[in-house]
Amino acid sequence: MTIEDAQRRSSGATVDTVAETGVDSTVAQQRNTALAGAVPAGARVRPEHARRHNRALVLQTLYRANGLSRADLAREVGLTRVTISDLVSDFLDEGLVIDLGIRPDARPGKPATLLDINRTGFSIVGLDLSNSAVFRGVVTDLDGVVVERAEVSVGGTRGQEAVDAVFALLEDLIGRATAPIIGVGIGSPGIVDLDGTVVSAPNLGWTEVPLQHLVAERFKLPTQVANDANMAAQGERSFGGASTDMMLIRVGRGVGSGVVVGGNLVYGSGFAAGEIGHVVVGTDGGEKCACGKSGCLEVWLSSPRLEQVVAEHGDEAREAALREAGERLGISLAPIVAALNLGEVVLAGPHNLLAGPLLEGTAETLRSRTMAELHGNLTLRMTTLGRDIVVLGAVVMVLTGQLGVS
Repeated sequence: MTIEDAQRRSSGATVDTVAETGVDSTVAQQRNTALAGAVPAGARVRPEHARRHNRALVLQTLYRANGLSRADLAREVGLTRVTISDLVSDFLDEGLVIDLGIRPDARPGKPATLLDINRTGFSIVGLDLSNSAVFRGVVTDLDGVVVERAEVSVGGTRGQEAVDAVFALLEDLIGRATAPIIGVGIGSPGIVDLDGTVVSAPNLGWTEVPLQHLVAERFKLPTQVANDANMAAQGERSFGGASTDMMLIRVGRGVGSGVVVGGNLVYGSGFAAGEIGHVVVGTDGGEKCACGKSGCLEVWLSSPRLEQVVAEHGDEAREAALREAGERLGISLAPIVAALNLGEVVLAGPHNLLAGPLLEGTAETLRSRTMAELHGNLTLRMTTLGRDIVVLGAVVMVLTGQLGVS
């Protein structure tokens, strides 16, 4: 299906309906029954809702632990042993949980059998579409351990050709997976709504592209598409140890961010929360931005601009220019940090450009523009996840969407 076909149709398809109607293998059908579901606010709680909730609760508890018995699970989640036994029996049949054997430590009574999530028994495919030169993708296990990598060159590719490049990359990665795939996660630049439609991604020439639906229909796999910075924030929360109130600044060809408050992503009324790249910083002008304004944060902080600074200046001038870019970032972040009382700000992008003078300039500016009594404990740091931050965020979104696990 092309972009035009999808836009002409009123699909109404969700990940769940695609999963239920598009997969015919026994294992896949069993796997779909494990999908976590949410009960709408004010709705009557039906037995099936309670069961889905309990399944997600048990899977989450096992995922965070390293081997638990049925009795351990009953104590941890507050369910009866009978309920736990029924759920575990289903999980074992579906292959989602494995038996680790008898607990090695000696305890009174009957030896307990330990259980764990089948961490290597299933795969997740994650894509990062944010690089202007290549689309990157990985296959991981349920712990986010990368087992396969692939990329496809996309320099100057736009519109339907860019969608076709996504398909080609997915076909390659799906062919490499050696375990059943529970879902696909895709981080796209631009504004992406909650249905996985790319509302606007100018660099890819996409407007109202229903990418989530296109991928789910073609590959018959549960699919989630989100903004790349939001996915990066999810990856940092789950795999980078970030706090529940944080902001992830992603610096590349442009500048974007993901905002997490109370452990939840903030989307905004138009799904554009965190789009700070085209906020004008200061009142002293600046270079002309592609958007038409002058002095946008992006013209101070984008990777091409910083690379130009490094190439054209000597050591002293280069350090001053990078520090000034950090100061501009600090000016942009100070009111956000203060308004949301964030505990952590994480920078993701070229380490050689962002660490050092730029990071120091940002920290100094934040200190000078916020109240120490309220925001003195703010942590400002670089990510430790490197270039995998977006694809790991994709893994988190699939785990959450399909198994209720994060």
